[in-house]
Amino acid sequence: MSTWANLGLQDSASPLMEQLIFFHDHALLILVMITVLVGYLMFMLFFNNYVNRFLLHGQLIEMIWTILPAIILLFIALPSLRLLYLLDEINEPSVTLKSIGHQWYWSYEYSDFNNIEFDSYMIPTNELSIDGFRLLDVDNRVILPMNSQIRILVTAADVIHSWTIPALGVKVDGTPGRLNQTNFFINRPGLFYGQCSEICGANHSFMPIVIESVPVNHFIKWISSNNS
Repeated sequence: MSTWANLGLQDSASPLMEQLIFFHDHALLILVMITVLVGYLMFMLFFNNYVNRFLLHGQLIEMIWTILPAIILLFIALPSLRLLYLLDEINEPSVTLKSIGHQWYWSYEYSDFNNIEFDSYMIPTNELSIDGFRLLDVDNRVILPMNSQIRILVTAADVIHSWTIPALGVKVDGTPGRLNQTNFFINRPGLFYGQCSEICGANHSFMPIVIESVPVNHFIKWISSNNS
């Protein structure tokens, strides 16, 4: 989860988020290089006293400053397109989770199992335990197995919501009357926090999401206990 004065991205908990962080660093490095180069040229321009009175045109430099930005854009576009296709890929999911946004809570359904569905509300501040996180903890967490391909279906019952877990690189809009889907793969156990990322009314800030990633055998025990 994000902590105080954390200016960077959260630590990744999925391969897709790792790739997003790599791409962010790659694009940022290119931006820094361009900024340094342009800054240096502007600095030299301001403090250079020499003037070429016979300069009418410069075909070579014009070709360079036309072709070079195009090549730089290719270095950004190709990894970006690769990542876009990876984010849309659905690889035979082991578990399907359905998330329904309401004003102002989430409902979850485990579509692969019978009768496992529940609502998830934020725990009010006056009911929090001493180790709870204000505005982030919920009464019913989403339990998911680690090292398994997860498909999530997202929709909404009233207005547009957005189901977002930054550590997993997942952000899916929940639109009434429409079913959106994405996939993710959690590669470590832990608690992963998120919040609705689409302004959805007065209590938009008070509908957090908590995913608890557990080993597969623990997940099977949890499913069995809920089915019984």
